[in-house]
Amino acid sequence: MTDGQGPVVVCRNVSVAYGPTTVVRALDLEVRRGEVVALLGPSGSGKSTLISALAGFLPIRSGEILINGRTVATVHRCEPPERRDIAVVFQSYALWPHLSALETVAYPFRRRRVAPPEARRLAAEILERLGIASLADRRPAELSGGEQQRVGLGRALAKEASLYLFDEPTAHLDAALRTRLQSEIGEQRRRSGAAAIYATHDTAEALAQADRVVLLRDGRIVQDGSPTTVYERPAGVWAAELTGPASIIPVRIADQHDGRARLEVAGVSQTVVVATAGARAHGEVRAIIRPDWVRLGGDVPAHVDAVAFRGTHTDYQMGTVAGTFGVRVAGPPTMGLGESVGLTLERVWIPAELNDEGASEGPNL
Repeated sequence: MTDGQGPVVVCRNVSVAYGPTTVVRALDLEVRRGEVVALLGPSGSGKSTLISALAGFLPIRSGEILINGRTVATVHRCEPPERRDIAVVFQSYALWPHLSALETVAYPFRRRRVAPPEARRLAAEILERLGIASLADRRPAELSGGEQQRVGLGRALAKEASLYLFDEPTAHLDAALRTRLQSEIGEQRRRSGAAAIYATHDTAEALAQADRVVLLRDGRIVQDGSPTTVYERPAGVWAAELTGPASIIPVRIADQHDGRARLEVAGVSQTVVVATAGARAHGEVRAIIRPDWVRLGGDVPAHVDAVAFRGTHTDYQMGTVAGTFGVRVAGPPTMGLGESVGLTLERVWIPAELNDEGASEGPNL
């Protein structure tokens, strides 16, 4: 375990490749003891590749990786996983076919020379917490994919590591079980004080689980910040659309003062909370607007283009002369297609960069 005086993980100028294809590019990252960092990005962004390099399953092409202040990977050296003080939960389960669920989870205790009866008892407790105590004697071939995933998680939780690496650990689970396991992961990490790096493409999971969210695109870090920061102040259009529904709307800003501004949108003037990256914005700009930053009722004329009921809330797509707004309202739908309504903007975000290549300009409902 680390002594807590420095970062558990340091990546310096790390690049990782598969043959001629570079997947992670000159990446710098630090993770401190007790911190959870979520790697959020689409498929192919380099999340799983970085996890594999940190775990010791892939060599790096440039840079160095340090764990607990000790260099474990350079261009010329790659320490094996068992020497890195890590626990890994794989997306592909990676269970031993000849061991039962109980034996698999007991294995890390046995490695620490815990007596066999005590190792089995501790493993049984973990299986109970994960809701699969009844499957203790089954081998992987006798388990469903979700059950195998829980056994793999149990094995990782049984290891007292300073760093947990999670590669889409709840990807194959239903919503209720996903929530339960996320809670178990969080509780185990809090008990141990370990650091964790959590690769996911699920925005809600990243925002809920992490102390910091690192947005990856083509193997590079686009943004690194708290969940609140990456949601409320995304680095650009691509980051905004990755972290949640977003509308990109042209507005005119005047009289900005103390975080508020007189803003004109769709020919209507409103006083709105305005956040900008860097200097204050003036004149014609394009703004990012989240669905929860708009409310029904107001002076901006709109009509309902689409309705999507999500259970706890309803997402509307509202057409205006300035463009299309996403609007999120608690509860079931109260309006139908084609209905007219007024809107009020409560806040907007104006990043320095609003023309990322390939970004769309509509909301993601």
